[in-house]
Amino acid sequence: MSSGDVGEQDGIPGEPGGHRGPSDRRVCADSGTTGNTRDAGRTDSGDDGPESGSGEVRPPGRPRRAVVAALMLTMGLVALDGAIVSTAVPQIVGDVGGFSVFSWIFSGYMLASTVTLPVYGKLSDTLGRKPVLLLGISVFLLGSLLCAAAWNMAALVAFRILQGLGGGALQGTVQTLAADLYPLRERPRIQARMSVVWAGSALAGPALGGLIASYADWRWIFLINLPLALAALWIIGRHLVEPVRAPGRRGRIDWAGALGIFACGGLLLFALVQGGVAWPWLSAPSVTLLGATAALGLLVVRVERRAAEPILPGWVWRRRPIAAVNLAMGALGLLMVAPMVFMPMYAQTVLRLSAVEAGLITSAMTLTWPISAMFVQHVYRRVGFRDSAVIGVGIAAVILCAFTLLPYPAAPWQPALIMLLLGAALGLFQLPLIMAVQSTVVWQERGTTTASVLFCRQVGMSVGAALMGAVANATLAGRLADAPAAGLPRHVNDVAGALDRPAQLAPGAAEYLRRAVDAAVDHVFVCATVAAVAAVLVLLLLAPRRFPVLPED
Repeated sequence: MSSGDVGEQDGIPGEPGGHRGPSDRRVCADSGTTGNTRDAGRTDSGDDGPESGSGEVRPPGRPRRAVVAALMLTMGLVALDGAIVSTAVPQIVGDVGGFSVFSWIFSGYMLASTVTLPVYGKLSDTLGRKPVLLLGISVFLLGSLLCAAAWNMAALVAFRILQGLGGGALQGTVQTLAADLYPLRERPRIQARMSVVWAGSALAGPALGGLIASYADWRWIFLINLPLALAALWIIGRHLVEPVRAPGRRGRIDWAGALGIFACGGLLLFALVQGGVAWPWLSAPSVTLLGATAALGLLVVRVERRAAEPILPGWVWRRRPIAAVNLAMGALGLLMVAPMVFMPMYAQTVLRLSAVEAGLITSAMTLTWPISAMFVQHVYRRVGFRDSAVIGVGIAAVILCAFTLLPYPAAPWQPALIMLLLGAALGLFQLPLIMAVQSTVVWQERGTTTASVLFCRQVGMSVGAALMGAVANATLAGRLADAPAAGLPRHVNDVAGALDRPAQLAPGAAEYLRRAVDAAVDHVFVCATVAAVAAVLVLLLLAPRRFPVLPED
């Protein structure tokens, strides 16, 4: 049996009963080898010699391990930056001011990194992964330097947007390169390592940010990116060599489509971020922004249909496997808002825990997610990619619903257990879908496909934040309107401040507010449960039971 046989279980290599299809051109992680390679870098260790047992020439394993280390370093760079900045906000605001707009430190970065994902995905398919990744690291590095030199909040927000422009290139390209470097059989290992890096950065970031904010200047939270980014630049520039492709196959870059997608996505995310916060949802600004988004979206569709090489091609939605995964990942982004955004509020407001204790409960999910991802291959090798994801998100739906059944007040270990189980379930859900959809396309389409998946997840999170925020606000407003006692805040925005000073409230008022917040969070988790059920239905109705995985030789 040859190594190129494709198996019955979603085309997993190495199993009998497969078919053969178009070859997939792989990236070499080698300092001196270019061109098409068979099973490039198939082994991660113990195969540093130039030839395999079958007589075929393989690139040394050491350069590939160096590239993988650089990818993990790059992934950690993005994850650590997001986690470390949040803890230094009080020091930043105290130094440069701008309390009313400080949330745009995060929103600006998210907006820029999200709307550029499709653009970078197409560019990586057209120009190659290496130049896009080097560009992304360089822009991220420049943004970090400028953030450290920011003189006021407006400048810091602008430089965070620049940093996000680089971050968008890092997120999608790292995931795409992981699929390029590793065949499907070995891909769970690299994906599990990426998950471990992300989880470790998410856990270490708040502590590191707190130490820097307490004992050094807040600007060091951005300067700490410099050695990491420079090391990644050097390793990738030295060791990553891509196949040499004929110039005629590169195609033209659709700059009009790129600009249109950037503008349309930016308007949509801006409307979702600001709606219900800076102005009411039914106000003129919201209606204007959403209307402009719809009009610009129609124009982008028209432009993309006429483009020879569209940034977001129509086949992304015409192919059932990719469309199903995109919709399921959008549902994942939506349901993630409940545990990541509302669980900390629940822990601090309802359970009256400290910020550190609330953070520990929330981070419990990041402990089991990578562990689950590490062993998920044993599940999908038996039941397939789709059914593995269905099992994971189905269990997640049950866990999310179980949160609404917690007693009032819950013991701290109960929501912590919910988060632990939820992380394990979502590890079964996300990784098989990403691996499956990457394996259904050839090299020239993998960047666009991966970017579309990540883009849908990010948009799902933005829509989820707006939707679930509206549900929580509506619940709180209803409870305040029906309050039996006087002395309660009149507006939802005043609830958090009132609970920070419970002694100033009338007897029983603080308890009433905590129960109101508990009810609001319960309703949010109901919405998350509905999103998980929607993901199950999408996968069962749209996704093929066996993904059409292409052979990799």
